[in-house]
Amino acid sequence: MLANQPLISFIDIPFLVIAFALIVPITVLFIECSAAILPNASEPWSDARKPRPTVAVLVPAHNEASDISATLETLLPQLTEQDRLIVIADNCTDDTAAVARKSGATVIERQDHERRGKGYALDFGMSFIEPNPPDVVVVVDADCIVTEGTISRISRLAYARQRPVQSTYLMTQPDKPVVKDLISTLAVKFKNTVRPSGLHRLGLPCLLTGSGMAFPWSVIRKISLAGSKTVDDMQLALDLAIIGHSPIYCQQAGVTGRLMKDASAKSQRSRWEHGHIETLLNQVPKLLKESIRQRRFDLLAYALDLCVPPLSLLVLIWVAATGGSLLGVALGGSWISTIVLLIEGVLLLIAIVEGWAKFCRADFPILMLLAVPIYILWKIPLYLAFLVEPQTKWIRTERDAVDTPSS
Repeated sequence: MLANQPLISFIDIPFLVIAFALIVPITVLFIECSAAILPNASEPWSDARKPRPTVAVLVPAHNEASDISATLETLLPQLTEQDRLIVIADNCTDDTAAVARKSGATVIERQDHERRGKGYALDFGMSFIEPNPPDVVVVVDADCIVTEGTISRISRLAYARQRPVQSTYLMTQPDKPVVKDLISTLAVKFKNTVRPSGLHRLGLPCLLTGSGMAFPWSVIRKISLAGSKTVDDMQLALDLAIIGHSPIYCQQAGVTGRLMKDASAKSQRSRWEHGHIETLLNQVPKLLKESIRQRRFDLLAYALDLCVPPLSLLVLIWVAATGGSLLGVALGGSWISTIVLLIEGVLLLIAIVEGWAKFCRADFPILMLLAVPIYILWKIPLYLAFLVEPQTKWIRTERDAVDTPSS
């Protein structure tokens, strides 16, 4: 028995470390999802009796000729005579600019093949409107459908509270979706609706998710938008929060984008997930430091929220740790890590079921959850790729290849 003791200790220690490390992200996820199922919070205050602030809608567009008309058609009826709709045709090689002009938008074109990315495009647009700035700047991606009333709602709220506002940003399924497309759509709904709803009900700020965002002019000009990070919007939320302007979630406003398919979908998901992990590793220590220095609980809440990795990765880590811990017990190890992991598994399951029941049941049958293990297995190479070569640069998507000659 004594001869086996070093082996038992070697088995126990790593799984104890993992089990206790998972307490924070799983508990945070459980609290967010549990808060989200509480009765709907009232709409954040914004006095509709006051004149609506002036608005400039910026639409960064890179080779979006096939989609941008639909986006502009949902935006134009929501604007008043004092508002402006500006499309930034960024490094386009298709007819994006011509299509946008025909639809009635003001178009500015940018060609800079060295500095590429959404951040640079938005910075270009901000410089264009700076001589005659609006009260509020709204950012909408060029492939999104904007729900009626969204522009008025988020611009009024942003101006009244002098804080950024994030509307609900969801994804439609691609044509002829496969199982992984359905689960991806479900995962986006958890990230962009369930968890922000829980944070809102707790009176806490949310992250920015990329489209349907409103910024008071006086606030957004404090931050440089020029950059090409894989998660510009997430980083922007953190930068604004640190200087005292953390974003508000507005569930009643909405925009809808679309998931890509095949190779484009893989690169899209790699950007999102690698960027999320990179931000988690780099920004959580900074947020913890700033929360102590500024004595601000909202920054601590941001740090804790960022500690939750992508849901599929969190489940994958839990499954691997639980399986390894059970194997350790079979070899004579301690039950402590297994018990902790099983409790965490119950909390994780409750969180997922709560979010599904309140927000996803109408669109995602319960039996679809049985396909989650297959989806997680499909994601393993994506996470392994982060360890080898994280995707940290802009890459081409299916829209970028429109006018590219075949080799």
